[in-house]
Formats: sequence, structure tokens, C-alpha cells
Amino acid sequence: MKILIKNASELVTCSGTSPKKGEDMKKLNIIENGAVLVEEGIIKKVGKTEEILKEINESEYEVYDAKGKAVLPGFIDSHTHFVFGGYRADEYYLRLKGATYMEIMEKGGGIINSVEATRRASKDELIELGKKRLDSMLSFGVTTVEGKSGYGLDFDTEIKQLEVYKELNDIHPIDIIPTFLGAHSIPREYRCRNIEYIDFIIEKVLPYIKEKNLAQFVDVFCEKNVFSVDESRKLLLAAKMMGFKLKLHADEIVSLGGAELAAEVEAVSADHLLQASDKGIDMMAKRGVIATLLPATAFSLKENFARARYMIDNGLAVALASDFNPGSCFTENLSLVIALATLYMNMSLEEAITAVTINAAAAVGMEKEIGSIDVGKKADIIILEHPSYKFIPYHIGVSIVEKVFKNGKLIYDKERDDRYAYRKNS
Repeated sequence: MKILIKNASELVTCSGTSPKKGEDMKKLNIIENGAVLVEEGIIKKVGKTEEILKEINESEYEVYDAKGKAVLPGFIDSHTHFVFGGYRADEYYLRLKGATYMEIMEKGGGIINSVEATRRASKDELIELGKKRLDSMLSFGVTTVEGKSGYGLDFDTEIKQLEVYKELNDIHPIDIIPTFLGAHSIPREYRCRNIEYIDFIIEKVLPYIKEKNLAQFVDVFCEKNVFSVDESRKLLLAAKMMGFKLKLHADEIVSLGGAELAAEVEAVSADHLLQASDKGIDMMAKRGVIATLLPATAFSLKENFARARYMIDNGLAVALASDFNPGSCFTENLSLVIALATLYMNMSLEEAITAVTINAAAAVGMEKEIGSIDVGKKADIIILEHPSYKFIPYHIGVSIVEKVFKNGKLIYDKERDDRYAYRKNS
């Protein structure tokens, strides 16, 4: 298939093949009246419309006229937990009445509630829920998403979650990057026996996941009253020896040293980081660890926001993600995430766009393939309803995405009744 997108008022390329840091995060490399040429799902030419049209026979292409509209790379949501059973609206209500996230967790709520519901859910039920959630993400311009396990905390359910991600990746156009988060909490069966649970994961679960190729990353919730720095280090180093890439939930509630650990083990990303120390941020910058910040979670929990400005100004590559999950942040809305980052984290809009494109691609290890509109990359592209990327946070919390292309194929069109075009073939 050959397609041409032409006459874009702003072709926001976010050009690059590596994560952007410092001042470079503001460079979106915009082409006015831009065009993109795609063949067999790969971007072949990028430039001004008049120049591209001189080089081709337009009649050979399926043409999309983006006059008066902005065109951007597909967004990457690099931190989600979107396969789970059950809901926790009652806990949100408790937080509104003053209960903290950790208080709810200590009383047997939180992650454990989702564990019980996910253990009960069948694989088919989780697949159907996953499809609906992916469709919603697609409407916000997401073309690649990271999905974590962590609501099983036993062998069978953790594997079930990862198998659901694998099947969804086969049947849905959004690419899914699977992450094993078995160390999300201490299951009731291992209460007060953290090391035994870590050993169980290392000896029984990780080898099976590796053999079946069910996950690319291993993650751990390194936090007070969850997993200590030493426990997290043991798991992550064992995973690294097996060939997994690493992520951490780090320094969300207290400054525990998760950022420092992420640098030490050379994780691809450390996420949350609301309480990360200056030392940890500096170490992450020196080791090239991506800081994946989750402002919608801080917003939902009424916590202080991560110090994005300090991180960027001190050379750390920052990504943004939704943290879509059933408890602390039940949203798949990246438009809202971008708005929150600009309103409350002192990020410029250009930095926020970089953080959901090329830097988010780096946070899932795919910056050479996606995250920008560059020749040779996959044609994951979105067209907005408006002429500028500046409308994304301006229309607060609402998607202004009109069309989404994945691998050069139109898979979402807001103007059509069958807006999720892939459903015809699934």
C-alpha cells in the first residue's frame, strides 16, 4: 500500500533516533505545508508538499489531504497496567474523604483488590476488556502501548495476563510492549516473606516467561512497605542476567533510593519519581535512564508532581505516560496527561510532545523504529482536527485526533461510523 499525506499545516516530525535531553526536548522540527510519503508501512519521504509532489505520480497513491490540520507521530504510552479485572471506584471515594493510597493498601485494599478480581477473570473476559481499552487509547492517538502484568502475584495469573497481552498484540493494531511486574505487591500467601517471593519469581516465573517470550521488560515496585532497594536489586539483576530489559516504579511515595538503583542496574526507565533525590536524578542522567513521569497519577492522588523542570534542566530525558490502572489512575487520556504536564510540571508544550513521542519510544526501547516522522521508520502517524499541536492541551482532556495510521494503514477515523476500521478484519 502506498499513501500520501499532504498539505499539513504543521508536520510535527519530532525527528530523531535517540531520546532528547535538555534544550533538545523543545525541538519538534516542524515542516509547514508538509507531506509524508509511505510505502509498505514505512516512511519513504518527508518534506514540503510542493517538493514531494514534484517527485511522484500522485495518482499512484491513496491521498489524504491534511489542509488546515496538524500531523504528528503516533503517541506512545510507555507505562500502563491496562489488563485487569474489577474496578476500585470505592477506593477513589475513600481518597476523596481523606484516606491516602498507602493507608488503603495497608488495610488490604489497593493492588490486592485488583489481584483477587483478576485471578477470578477468565482470559476471554480480559481480552474483551483489553480490546475496549485499546480502542479508547487509539482514539487519543496512541499507536504503541506498554502493558504490565502485576495483578496476579501468582504463577497462573501473571502468565494469564502476559498471554492476554500477547493475544491482544496479535489481533489489535496497537503494538503492545509487555512488561512483567510480578513484584507489584506482596501476595497474601507470602506476607512478611518478601525474599521468598522474590526467589519464587526468579526461580519459577522468569524462566518460563523467557522461554515463552511473554515479556520484554521486568519491573518492580521499589517502595516503602513494598519492595526494598536490596530486594528490588536482587530481582532486577537476576532478570538482567536472563536477558530482560529493566524498569522500576521508583521513589513515588518516599525517597527510598529507587532512582539511584535504576542508574546502578542501567534500567531503560525509572517511573513515577515524585520523591526522587537530586543525587538519583543526576545518576540517572549520567547513565541514560529515561524518567517516565505520570502526572495524571499525582493529580488523582492529590500528590506533589514530579520535578520535571529540574530533571530536564539537569540533562535527564523525560517521557510522559498515563499509568492507566484500576486504582490510582483510571484514565487512558494522553491529551489530559499533556495538559497536566504543561499546567503543573512546568514543562513547555514542545517538551510534553517530545515526551509522548520520541522519548516515550526510547522508554520502551523502540526509538529507532517509532516515535518520529523520519524516513525509514514505521508509518505510525496521527492527523489532528485542528491546524496546530497547540490545540492538544488547549481543548483540555478531550481528544482532537481525527485519524490514526498504523504501519501506513488507516485504523481510526473519527468521521466514519466504523471508526475502528481494523474491526472488519479481526
